[in-house]
Amino acid sequence: MAQSDVKLFASSKNIKVFQPEKIRKNPEFIEEIRALKADIACVVVYGQILPKSFLDLFPKGCINVHPSLLPKYRGAAPIQWAIINGDKKTGVCTMYLDVGMDDGDIIQKEETTIGENETAGELWDRLAILGAKMLVKAVNDISNGVINRIPQEGEVIIAPKLEKELSIIDWKNKTALEIKNLIRGLTPGFGGLSLINGKKIKFWKVDVLEELEFQKKYNFSNIEVDSGTVLVSNEKQGLFIKANGGILSVLEIQGENAKKMSIYDFLRGNKINSGSKFE
Repeated sequence: MAQSDVKLFASSKNIKVFQPEKIRKNPEFIEEIRALKADIACVVVYGQILPKSFLDLFPKGCINVHPSLLPKYRGAAPIQWAIINGDKKTGVCTMYLDVGMDDGDIIQKEETTIGENETAGELWDRLAILGAKMLVKAVNDISNGVINRIPQEGEVIIAPKLEKELSIIDWKNKTALEIKNLIRGLTPGFGGLSLINGKKIKFWKVDVLEELEFQKKYNFSNIEVDSGTVLVSNEKQGLFIKANGGILSVLEIQGENAKKMSIYDFLRGNKINSGSKFE
């Protein structure tokens, strides 16, 4: 357990910090907040649905920063699911909170492109900067009497909490691009997980090559093998695995009870035989 950056900053400025485990079951906390007579509350990356008794304390509302283009990806892991699903764009919304899950009126919406190789961690950092600027503007607008309330429209898509089982790579049913997107979406975090010769391997960074591109570049003729089969494995060329619709080029990997490293460093100390199969 460690103190968050927000708490450390607040403590350095002598700002009081409240940390109730459950707001719904803590009437004393509600009364402490009521005594502050605050006009507005701002919520960022908070894992609980706030009760009406809390929301009603703020005459100018309770506003939230949510890293998706609502109503797409309401829920706990919008950044990760956008990447896992192969989306080309995402964004940030500021919104008014109500008693539902991320279903309040939108104040602002800003869109951004997701990079082809961008991980969830990298996208998180970019959206954090964008969201901070949007939050400051929203608070200033509200304090100046400028009120935007845009009802959410469109298909509602839920972004549920990530479970560890999601990281297991499905070589049989997923395409090479889907596997790459899964690994990007779970980095940092779980990464992609697979077994070879009974040992766990985590994948942290991969790229996808077209089959013809791979064959020409590496003078490789036979790729008519099962998905998950190792085609090339050596410390000079790297590690290439057959997948549905393409070839995975592994760039960063982690062996069982080892640290993350480049594939070249990994293969200098670990042997993976060509023809062996990830499962």
